[in-house]
Amino acid sequence: MAKVKSIYKAINSLRERYYKAAIRKDQLLKLISEAEVAEQVYNSNAIENSTLTLEETEKILRQIDLDRFISERELFEAKNLARVVAYIDTKAKGQELNLDVILLLHQMLLSNIRDDVAGRFRNEDEWVRVGNHIAIDPKQVIDKLEEMLVKYQSTPSVDIIKRIALLHLSFEHTHPFVDGNGRIGRVLNNYLLIREGYVPINIKFVDRKIYYAAFSEFDNQQKTSSMEEIIGKALTNSYHKRLAYLEGKEILTLTEYAKRKNISHSNLINKAHRQTIEAFLEKGTWKIAL
Repeated sequence: MAKVKSIYKAINSLRERYYKAAIRKDQLLKLISEAEVAEQVYNSNAIENSTLTLEETEKILRQIDLDRFISERELFEAKNLARVVAYIDTKAKGQELNLDVILLLHQMLLSNIRDDVAGRFRNEDEWVRVGNHIAIDPKQVIDKLEEMLVKYQSTPSVDIIKRIALLHLSFEHTHPFVDGNGRIGRVLNNYLLIREGYVPINIKFVDRKIYYAAFSEFDNQQKTSSMEEIIGKALTNSYHKRLAYLEGKEILTLTEYAKRKNISHSNLINKAHRQTIEAFLEKGTWKIAL
């Protein structure tokens, strides 16, 4: 818990710096957001076992032919999720999250992939299992989602990370859709962060093991601390990246930084993972501003 509290404190400080640094830099912020789309799409799809690499995802979004055959599903998974990411970036501030919004995002996500289930919750005979967890009775889905949204919206004084962690865990525990639950769940995290004036996060494929463990912790013990830490670190990572660009600093890889400062690279990597230094992961490479 002490670790999570320190993350909360760091985010408040980073957020204040971000708002000061972002004044009159709308064009730069737009470029950062646009450059991030492919990474968000790659990581979220990879968590769901997509075979696409980041480079292949970038090519698809830029309409460049790939060097190998991929399924039509993977093609649309990349294009559709990119569309959803771009949509919430512009729409989240103007529309409170509700069931209709969730259904719209799901419709966009699964269009041309599973049109039979796109934009609707599970029917009464549609049960789903995730690992050893059998999701709740389809008849209870709408009530559980409404309860989830009321819990989130009625606790504005609770730290944003704690609220989003609980909502994310509750959403995935409910598993309201036949397909697309993980990707929509991660989209909802960013919808809420953007709506409340924070920057979006990117939960990385390399963190999939600890991410799945956080769901097991919630399913078995009703604890949210592991997910709070994951989301908190993802948010500090996102602020570190934006501040590096907004404050006009020199950006180095951690390898270059270690050589220049004559310090241990492995020690820096450990600190980067813990987010105790202002490092950020960009396209699979740890970087830091000097």
